[in-house]
Amino acid sequence: MLPVVERRRCLHRLVQVGAWLALGAPGVASAAGPVFELPELMALLARQRSGEARFTELRHVQGLDQPLEASGTLSFAAPDRFSRQTLKPRPESMVVEGNTLTVQRSGRSRSFALDATPELVALVEAVRGTLTGNAQTLTRYFRTTLAGSADKWTLDLVPADSRLAGQVRSVRIAGQQGALYSIEMLLVGGDRSVMSIEPLPAGASASAPVRP
Repeated sequence: MLPVVERRRCLHRLVQVGAWLALGAPGVASAAGPVFELPELMALLARQRSGEARFTELRHVQGLDQPLEASGTLSFAAPDRFSRQTLKPRPESMVVEGNTLTVQRSGRSRSFALDATPELVALVEAVRGTLTGNAQTLTRYFRTTLAGSADKWTLDLVPADSRLAGQVRSVRIAGQQGALYSIEMLLVGGDRSVMSIEPLPAGASASAPVRP
């Protein structure tokens, strides 16, 4: 069983990866028409097979005067592999492939079966549903509210799964056309994080400096 502290950290990372995969993959064109609806978005996502992006994150933690800052890369490859590689303030990686979650930190690697932690299963399956353009899977685990148009939109995700809702209160995603530019996440307990995403074009180096 995944330790409680480790579980919360992985949930936090997975929500951000999942939100990016759902809505911010590079190279996705916008849907036609003035209204950007969830079925149109899912149809576009079904075309995307892989992607990579750089990120910067500010996490506001209860009891701390200053936010915690991190930066690194996000990536995915269909059908079921995605990862978050943190470069600063210290190297750390989290990779999900199949039913296995692998975390590397401080020179140590640990692997866990996802089905041992139900809330992780719910989140991962929701992410995989978006990767395949399956709106039914996404809405099984999240209540979605989409506002705006293709040129400027926001999507609010509220966990419908009770176990996930015990960790994550809401996720707000903002974007333009088929590109995402921010993810704001509120955790149960009041912690909040804001992630900025910069999709990388095919062949670009992920080791280049991340924009502030």
